[in-house]
Amino acid sequence: MQICSYPLSLTDMEFVLASRNKKKIGEMNTLLSKCCAGEVKVLSLDDIGFFGDIEEDGDTFEKNSAIKACAPAKMGYIGIADDSGLCVDALNGEPGVYSARYGFDDTLDDWGRLELLLKNTEHVPDGQRQAQFVCVITMVTPDGQTIQARGEIHGELTREPAG
Repeated sequence: MQICSYPLSLTDMEFVLASRNKKKIGEMNTLLSKCCAGEVKVLSLDDIGFFGDIEEDGDTFEKNSAIKACAPAKMGYIGIADDSGLCVDALNGEPGVYSARYGFDDTLDDWGRLELLLKNTEHVPDGQRQAQFVCVITMVTPDGQTIQARGEIHGELTREPAG
């Protein structure tokens, strides 16, 4: 699979993924290595001494992704961040940007949020359970230049967990 239609003319670049997730950082390093002509290194927030939390208070995936990518950019790095979630048509787009906090109950883990979503959609008839998984990735340079991409996968919410 070709990620870019041509190699970027970037050489020996460092990027900061606004994350502490080692798996996600490794995946981003692999993707960027396929796009860039030189050596690529993807750092984490911890690697650059950013130990606080980034408040995702935007009302869109685009805004939250940009908020996160701006944090390392303000420290002089090229920042990259993503925001993603599930949008269920029958729930007026919920959980949307609140997917990771769905139910606003700190005791809920991923499985608990999934069970809540299925409970909240049990009344929705088959054929009307359309949903989209949305992901937005943003890159911000220290001088504020921004590149943003959005992808969506459309499907239908099942009644039981699968996969």
